[in-house]
Amino acid sequence: MIQLDKQTETNNTFLTEAIEYLENKGFENIKADVEGYETPISYTRQKTGNTLTPDIVAEKRGIKYFFEISLKSAKPTLLKSKWLLLDTLTKMKDHRFKILTTKGHLRFTKEMIAEANLNKEYIRI
Repeated sequence: MIQLDKQTETNNTFLTEAIEYLENKGFENIKADVEGYETPISYTRQKTGNTLTPDIVAEKRGIKYFFEISLKSAKPTLLKSKWLLLDTLTKMKDHRFKILTTKGHLRFTKEMIAEANLNKEYIRI
């Protein structure tokens, strides 16, 4: 999610559901961009000054995972560029990048992955 989309209550509700899902799957040291959790490291674009913060960062068996929540967005191009940045960073540092979505947003997620030419599968919660 981009920062603009994180301001709605329904999106924050899904973010907390995703965190619970990850805790049940055995992830530890969870950092999330939501109240009650430590905020993950943000990345700033030099040209535009936009800050990009991963939705959830967690660890499992010593491997760092970056999770992005895929919900219909007001600015899909910004979301696409955020995914491309996180995908590149995770490949450079041998981390993992996963996309989480839910019912009602599957088509949007599939189209975004195809448009960004990401070789990713999404996790449906």
